Order: sequence, then structure tokens, then C-alpha cells
Amino acid sequence: MSSVALKDPRRTRELARTSAPFLILALMLVAFYVLPQLSGREATVFNVFNSMQNFAALGLVALALGLTMIAGEFDLSVVGMYGLGSMLAVMTGKDSALLGLGIALLAGLFVGLVQGTIIAKLRINSMPVTLGGYLLLLGLTATIGHDDSQSYPNLSVGSSLDSVVAQIFSLRSLVAVGVFVVVTLAMRYTRLGRDIRAIGGDRRASRTAGVPVDRMLIGVFALSSVLSALAGALIAYSLATATPDPGLAPLIFAITAVLLGGVTLAGGQGAALAIAAGAITLSLLQELFSILGTPTYVSSLITGGLLVLVTIIAAPDLKQWWRTVRTRRGGPTASAASVGSSPAATVTGER
Repeated sequence: MSSVALKDPRRTRELARTSAPFLILALMLVAFYVLPQLSGREATVFNVFNSMQNFAALGLVALALGLTMIAGEFDLSVVGMYGLGSMLAVMTGKDSALLGLGIALLAGLFVGLVQGTIIAKLRINSMPVTLGGYLLLLGLTATIGHDDSQSYPNLSVGSSLDSVVAQIFSLRSLVAVGVFVVVTLAMRYTRLGRDIRAIGGDRRASRTAGVPVDRMLIGVFALSSVLSALAGALIAYSLATATPDPGLAPLIFAITAVLLGGVTLAGGQGAALAIAAGAITLSLLQELFSILGTPTYVSSLITGGLLVLVTIIAAPDLKQWWRTVRTRRGGPTASAASVGSSPAATVTGER
């Protein structure tokens, strides 16, 4: 940490916030190695490979959700698009896996454009729109798949996608890593990242500054749906099957990974690389449960508790609540001190 950061409390807090996902990942790696040994077991390279496979399956869903949260929105339809992408890939890609993948991605692009246009042009909250989209996509997936799981006959595609690369990767996980790298570079070195964070932080100010808010929102939702469809298609080819309802597990994973990755519930903050760190941390944790033979209910309790914890920590009003508590406990002196240090009222961005 630089001396400049130490002298500036705001920069210190920002550095701590951006470093937290990677610190948590480092602690998870230590636990992943140590805890199995304490219980007489061992974490092997194959366990790391399995973790990266899980990252490949659900990390892209986390990235899709995280991008909309950075923009100040919330895409509940990512799971529906994940399921539809898998079903379309299996049903249309029996003769050509690339054709099935292309159709799944085009469907994702269409759905994202429609949802993004409704949200941006009508200026309504994304929650009801994407919840409706989620239900519609589940119904469409069940209709296409005749309300039953559909198998994919070309097993060689899954074998190729899951073949081991450098011991801990597969072609499928490398695709996920590549997507994260591209999005990270775009968010860091182009104006896209600045604009997405700007509209998440203060939408009205962004419009005043000339940011094309509507186009950015439509683009974010289009990218979110495409990433979800890609994740669904790849896992369907890997498992050689598609189910009509993937359940809520992908959404729970995505939300937890995004919050672990430092994306705030208020919007305007977050990075793709930090989301990747959160997704890998959660993937390692789930594999650790498998190594230790943890019962399902215990895994659910720990994962649920972790989700609640990171949600509370990421709550936008937590700091203000803590200041209020300290002021009340400190009496008049603390109250007087807090007046001088209290931040100015902020203008809420339009939704």
C-alpha cells in the first residue's frame, strides 16, 4: 500500500474494497489445502480441475449478472437464458455443435435486446421485467424440450470440451477464462467500463454528461443474455443433456459470487476480474465440501449464511447505520464530531 493511499482515507477504503475479493480467494486457497489434511484427506490437482469446471459452468452466469448490477440493475432472467441456451444448443446442434451454439447465442442476443429496450426506453425497474423474462424463458424451454430432459447424441463434443489442459483447465474452462479476460480489458481500457459504472452510480448525471445511457443499458442486458446462453450451451454439450428447468442453484451461485467479487448492491462499482475471483472462491468452497464429505444440508447452511453475510456487508446503508449507532452511543461529543465529517446528501440516480 502506497504512502499516498495511507494519507487519503478514501483511497485506502477503495484499495481495501478492490483488494478484498483477491484476499478472500487467497484465504480460500489456503483453506482448500489445509482443511482436507486436518481431516485426513487430501486436495488433489483433480479437485482443482473440478473447481475450474464449475467455474466454467457458472462463472459466466455470475459475470452476466454482475455486469447488470454494476450498471445499477438486476437481471433475474440469467437462469432462464441459461436453461434456454442449453436446450436450444442440444435440440438444434445435433448435426453441428457450432450451429447449435450459434442459435443459442442469437436467441440470447434477441432476448437481451428486448429486455434491455423495455427497461431503458420505458425507464422501469429491471426486477419485474427480468422476473417475467425468467418465467417466460422457463416456459419456452419446457415447450421446446417437450417438458423433459433432452440428450445430446454427439458425445465427442463433450469429450473435447472437457479434455484436460495443463492439468487444471479444460477447453470449456479456458473459454470462460478467455471471456473474463476480454471483458476485463474492455472494462479497464475502454470507455465502456467508465460509462457502465457511471450509469450505475448516477444515471441522471450520466445523461447530463452525454453518456448514451439507453444504448449502454440495452447493450449490457444483451451481453448478459449472450453470456448466460453461452454458459448453458457449453454445459449442455459437456453433460450431453439439457433439462427444462436448471433450478435456482445457478442464480444463488451467481449472486454470491458477484457479491464476493466486490460488486455493490447500489451499483456503480465492480470489476470483471474481481467477479472471477469471487466465482473461483465459491467453486473452490463447493469442491472443498465434496472433499470433506460435507452433508448437503451443511453445505446449504454455510453457502446460505455466506450469501446473507456478504449481502449485509455490501448493503449501501450499512456504513450510515453504523455511524448512527456510534453517534448515539457517543453522546453529544461524538454527534458534534460526526456533523463535521458526515458526507453531503447524494442525488439518487433515476431508474
